[in-house]
Amino acid sequence: MHDEPIDPFNGDPADPAAGLHDPGDDDALDPLSEVERQDVLEDLADLEIYQALLQPIGVRGLVIECEDCREPHYFDWDLLRGNLRHLLNSGRPRVHEPAYDPDPDHYVSWDYARGYADGVHDTLTEGTDDSAQE
Repeated sequence: MHDEPIDPFNGDPADPAAGLHDPGDDDALDPLSEVERQDVLEDLADLEIYQALLQPIGVRGLVIECEDCREPHYFDWDLLRGNLRHLLNSGRPRVHEPAYDPDPDHYVSWDYARGYADGVHDTLTEGTDDSAQE
């Protein structure tokens, strides 16, 4: 299983994109620092929790305000997970485009997902805190 689409022209001498600039040819980016790697790993762990809690109620993924284009980008769970893994492995983010005609009602922000998960956690631990104090 691949995290990103397979190039159907890989190795084909008639590849229509063969003459285009390959971003992989750019000077190597600095690898992620340990702090940055840890942040990405934490995001991946959080994403698993958010998906487990939110997908059953119809949330398809997360919306992220793009700093480059100042537009919201809608990512389904698997695409966002693949993007984070790509960043972790390569040290560079993927090139992105906004999703075509997404329904914003099916996506939530990282902050909303975090708050929802915190609320579920607090609700589940309320009963155990009360019984421990007695």
